[in-house]
Amino acid sequence: MQVQVYNLKGKVAGQIEIRDDVFVVPFNETVVHQALVRQLANRRLGTADTKKRGEVSGSTRKLFAQKHTGRARRGDVRSPLLRGGGVTFGPHPRSYHQDMPRKMRRLALRCVLSGKASGGELKVIEKLELDSPKTKTILDMLVALGIGDSVIIATAETEANLVKSARNLLGVKTMPAPLLNVAALLSFKDLVMTVDAVRKAEELWGKKSAPEAVGSVN
Repeated sequence: MQVQVYNLKGKVAGQIEIRDDVFVVPFNETVVHQALVRQLANRRLGTADTKKRGEVSGSTRKLFAQKHTGRARRGDVRSPLLRGGGVTFGPHPRSYHQDMPRKMRRLALRCVLSGKASGGELKVIEKLELDSPKTKTILDMLVALGIGDSVIIATAETEANLVKSARNLLGVKTMPAPLLNVAALLSFKDLVMTVDAVRKAEELWGKKSAPEAVGSVN
């Protein structure tokens, strides 16, 4: 698949060929949804905890006689029915971890990348090397590319000056290509990638990529 390559001023600087097995994959909604749910579930700490009636401080003495008071049959003060008592069926520490086969994780990521490419939400730029942090340079580039809502800027490796330049821009997130993931790509409308980032993505998630490179998929 041929895509246009832009410079920092938003002008077309040429074209490159991107791999069909990464950027032209039929969208599998079921796999993408499962990958998203898995990723969000694995973020949960599972540390919420409540006390049962046996764990709440308080006397076990029966509050009043069972009969002849005209009141409800009441047990001790630790009953879940009373204020300050135990919690019925409350949360307790647990793991929300979900597993997903490696091939399905990679397929989900390729589906989302392909959706960005086919929907016109993928922009490829020549390079993004900044001598010093400059927010205006990044802002002008995004305006020139016609990006206004939210965007991920992906580079082959972490660029410190880019991170500093974009961190004050609302709706702009920067990350190296190996850290691209389904949840992030679905949370941001557009995706800007350098040519090197595109090649890195193809190396990691292409069908003929080396087995040791697959471990970086989230």
